[in-house]
Amino acid sequence: MNLAAFEAFTKVMETGSISLAADLLFITQPAVTKRIHSLEEYFGVKLFESSGRGVKATHAAHSLLPKVKNWLNELGDIHHTLSHEQTQVQGKLKIGTSHHIGLHHLPSHLRHYVQTFPNVTLDVHFVDSEQAHEKVLAGDLELAFLTLPPHGEDRLNYVTLWDDPLVFVAAPFHPLANQHNLQLEDLIQYPSLLPAAQTYTSQITLAEFEKRGLKPKITMSNNPLESIRMLASIGLGWSVLPKTLLNPDLQQLDIPFEMHRQLGMVWHPARTQSKAVLELIKMMT
Repeated sequence: MNLAAFEAFTKVMETGSISLAADLLFITQPAVTKRIHSLEEYFGVKLFESSGRGVKATHAAHSLLPKVKNWLNELGDIHHTLSHEQTQVQGKLKIGTSHHIGLHHLPSHLRHYVQTFPNVTLDVHFVDSEQAHEKVLAGDLELAFLTLPPHGEDRLNYVTLWDDPLVFVAAPFHPLANQHNLQLEDLIQYPSLLPAAQTYTSQITLAEFEKRGLKPKITMSNNPLESIRMLASIGLGWSVLPKTLLNPDLQQLDIPFEMHRQLGMVWHPARTQSKAVLELIKMMT
């Protein structure tokens, strides 16, 4: 039995898919299947059953998962402790990032990091900001780059890296696109496309409407900002997006009102920090 088998098991549990787990681990699907079978043979139980295009975890798999995750976290702490005692920056660094930050802000920084520290294996997970925040708190991620929450968690450390202006947008042919000096009251007359209510971006937006006793007409909620951009561009409603996502298919609405969200990084100071993560924090600040 080896560590790789347990890592494959947790990835299949997280994704519900052999193929997605293989992509995240950078190995083939047969290799993932082989590792899962080795666990099933070792424990003498069935862990997954075929279910449509994916796999369905058995009761045994759900029972095993928290114990495996705790063991992997403890193993990671041991690795961090030993790595901290070494002078060389090396080992595996597990970080998370939102899709927006990972695509538009991080590439140049991470490229510089991996070139500076070639002995570090960077394990990057693309997750929603809210999920990344919880995973750092739970110890599943060492560091995360995300939209900072309106109200932080006392147990975590936050550093703001980028100010991200938010703008109201609509398709160029939308009725709002040709109006000037709009107010929030004008927007609620039309359908809106906003991120899901639990997202930090949506919370920032809705808070401004609530201050004025207003409630947008939300007809559709989507998490990925790129998806919202596409839906808004075909005229399904107005939306709020980072200014960096503006393109010729969208028009910024003429509304004398500013909103900003803060993008940054978060980590758990109570956990033993490896030299790899300390160097990345230092580089980013």
